[in-house]
Amino acid sequence: MRIDRCPLVDSGNPFSGGPSGVVPDAFAAARAEMVELQIRRRGVFDPLVLRAMQQVPRHEFVPAALQARAYDDAPLPIGAGQTISQPYIVAAMSAALHLQPSDRVLDVGTGCGYQASVLSRIVASVYSIEVRQDLALAATQRLASLGFSNVHVHCGDGTLGVPEFAPFDAILVAAAAPAIPQPLIDQLAEAGRLILPVGPPEHQQLILVVRHADRFDTTTLEPCQFVPLIGRHGWRDPLP
Repeated sequence: MRIDRCPLVDSGNPFSGGPSGVVPDAFAAARAEMVELQIRRRGVFDPLVLRAMQQVPRHEFVPAALQARAYDDAPLPIGAGQTISQPYIVAAMSAALHLQPSDRVLDVGTGCGYQASVLSRIVASVYSIEVRQDLALAATQRLASLGFSNVHVHCGDGTLGVPEFAPFDAILVAAAAPAIPQPLIDQLAEAGRLILPVGPPEHQQLILVVRHADRFDTTTLEPCQFVPLIGRHGWRDPLP
């Protein structure tokens, strides 16, 4: 299957200067409260994740009519039957990957681009893939306008990963799969980490996979509920 790559460009926004760049906005206090009450007090202490969640303007990733709710403790609809994940789950999944500044990360299920933007404030580069062309295009434009120049958006089947840019130090899947897609496991680097929700559409468990040569250690984390992962190694569209 052909995968279209849509590399982003530096828009000149202060975010493009790296993880230290912060854009002042009217939502700064709400974002700080989100980080403290919804994330830190629930047990996410990774300083790189907390800083990224503080820096990224979540209100820029939701529809204009929902901006007043952008920092609510809840997922929000973004169109096409998709959602922007609850802030806590974005932070918890990111922290579980033990990300390092030199990492190359694959983000499966770009959606509005929020998860990719958070990852981009922590790691060297993010490759993000979205099966829906309209969402991929909108995310590409949004990320570019905000200056997230180390995010590269692709349109294609996320269950196949992006093998031409593998291996990845970490892979985060923001949609629920019936089982762990083998192509994603194959694209992990040595000591690479993969986190994804696995289970039926109604409820799933977060699963963490860590690669040690030819051995893959699997840990079950917390329960969750995500939209379905569509693709060859995911669910059919529409769901049965």
